[in-house]
Amino acid sequence: MEEKTLHKHLVAKTDGKAEPDNILIAGSIRITVIFPNLIRVECGSEKSFCDEATQSVWFRNHGKVDFTYEITKTKIIIKTEKAEFCINRRNGTAIYAKIGDMESSCDNSENLKGTARTLDQSHGAIPLKDGVISCDGAAVFDDSKSLLMCKDGEVRPRLAKERDIYVFAYGTDYIGAVNALYKITGEVPLVPRFALGNWWSRYKAYTQSEYQSLMLEFKKHNVPLTVATVDMDWHWVDVKKQFPDAEYNKTRPLFWSDGWTGYSWNTELFPDYRGFLKFLHEQGLKVTLNLHPALGIRSFENCYDAAARAMGLDPAEKKPIEFDITDTQFINTYFDTAHHPYEDEGVDFWWIDWQQGKKSKLPGLDPLWALNHYHYLDRQRSGKRPLILSRYAGIGSHRYPLGFSGDTFMSWRVLKFQPYFTSTASNCGYTWWSHDIGGHCFGRHDDEMYVRWVQLGTFSPIMRLHSSNDPLSGKEPWNYGWEAEMTAERYLRLRHELIPYLYSMNYRTHKFGRALCEPLYYDNPECEGAYKCRNGYMFGSELLVCPVTSKINKKTRRAETRVWLPKGRWTDVFTGKIYRGSKTVRIHSELNTMPVFAREGAIIPLSLDEGNSCKNPTVLKFKVYRGNGSFSLYEDDGETNGFKEPSFPSAKPKTVLS
Repeated sequence: MEEKTLHKHLVAKTDGKAEPDNILIAGSIRITVIFPNLIRVECGSEKSFCDEATQSVWFRNHGKVDFTYEITKTKIIIKTEKAEFCINRRNGTAIYAKIGDMESSCDNSENLKGTARTLDQSHGAIPLKDGVISCDGAAVFDDSKSLLMCKDGEVRPRLAKERDIYVFAYGTDYIGAVNALYKITGEVPLVPRFALGNWWSRYKAYTQSEYQSLMLEFKKHNVPLTVATVDMDWHWVDVKKQFPDAEYNKTRPLFWSDGWTGYSWNTELFPDYRGFLKFLHEQGLKVTLNLHPALGIRSFENCYDAAARAMGLDPAEKKPIEFDITDTQFINTYFDTAHHPYEDEGVDFWWIDWQQGKKSKLPGLDPLWALNHYHYLDRQRSGKRPLILSRYAGIGSHRYPLGFSGDTFMSWRVLKFQPYFTSTASNCGYTWWSHDIGGHCFGRHDDEMYVRWVQLGTFSPIMRLHSSNDPLSGKEPWNYGWEAEMTAERYLRLRHELIPYLYSMNYRTHKFGRALCEPLYYDNPECEGAYKCRNGYMFGSELLVCPVTSKINKKTRRAETRVWLPKGRWTDVFTGKIYRGSKTVRIHSELNTMPVFAREGAIIPLSLDEGNSCKNPTVLKFKVYRGNGSFSLYEDDGETNGFKEPSFPSAKPKTVLS
């Protein structure tokens, strides 16, 4: 078998080498001043100093920065126009950082946190990894375990163990810290417009006719959708029964060795899968299929012969092709034979449902990260904006939207944690979370909880209804009581009305590094109430949201939510009531309302188009709230990368009202 290199489109463009004038070396310590508020500290040996990009950090040269330094036997002090950093000369740890009158011990003890890999198996709140902002003004990101991103696109170990940390000293300029993170790790991509509509998803063995009928039922109820998800039962899952002569990996537990991995349509359920894909596209839907790649490519798969030949194997031997994301030849083959043919037939993107551990043949390489990285790059070949759905795999994962937060339990405790979990993720640059709206499994049929979850989904980055195969867990609105059905359908329609607003915020995220969901303390760092209101967040530039996550009081028939409002005048978008800010208010919401407030002078563009399409609307409505304000509406073709070209006709936002 001839050794091959990665396909060119699988090689990320990186530039890890820093500006030479910004580098200070003192024995075993190398310090790189990246920005006046951000430094990199390496501790090791000259041979271990790393100029390559890493899995997390791709860009270190952002121009010359003026700084002074002082070296003693035990310390190195770096001073810039914005901050002062003190580094332990013996081990490369940060002793302190000063930003104006703020001094931080750089121990992340007051870190405002970031996010976590998954909400799988959680019963509510879970511990979160650190972000790049802190109440005491400085945060440390440790990149020591990150592998190297080489020029050929492959990932390799570091030459030697070393300490490799980044000290963010931005004080209360939280937005500045997050934007600095984007500058060294890479920008947040502009996601396709269709991703912002309603998604249908369920872990269920649908037949072709059953799934098509369901899509028509949503249409009958005037509930718009943009994405149709088909979970793992699109492929053969009862493999030992359906393919008794196939070879199996006997070293794996039965749970994983049966039908979780598959690349061949189940023609018993989908006798005409090409017609099925055509039908969904005709309904204005994009299609994603679920993947569990862990078991490689086995002999019964339609793509096996081509894959075996590409790997230098004899197809007649029917030897299973091991999943090995560290093997260049396998990576190329994996995409060329198992994925590209289906993409050519109409599969728009993939849901990478990797759950089988964090180890690979390359020590330190998480297969989840590698799958996210290569899958996202591979979708660039289409000429359209890439998209995947997968779990979070560490700092830098924002480059590969979208995030799948895992199989969440159906409980009020899980629901209560999700608003905080979603907005706090922006502290580590992760902006596009997609949750199992309504919860996935292990709960009970609860009309009230379902409605509140749909309301959260409406004002979340991604609105994806999802559930298990339990007959009581389905998320179709008409499976619930009359009031719940009417309310849920109203909010699902509202989500599509909001797409012009959401897409403009999508551009804002890409261009200016402002997440759709941001904690209230970003713009109000000196206000204690902004930190205490954990479930409140800004939803773009114009709206403040605090979802209802508690049950209705049986006597009042309302649920109480405490919301801290920043300075100014805020209007409840559902009731019209006006509140003065700089204080916490109590909101009492009936089932059909929730706390959503428009800022003073807010302008909200809404689409009046009906149906599944989420293209630029033919008819727009603007909700305008009293006060001085303006809004820049952004439109383009929604799918291609043409917006990057200066000549692209719609690539500039348009200020529509002021």
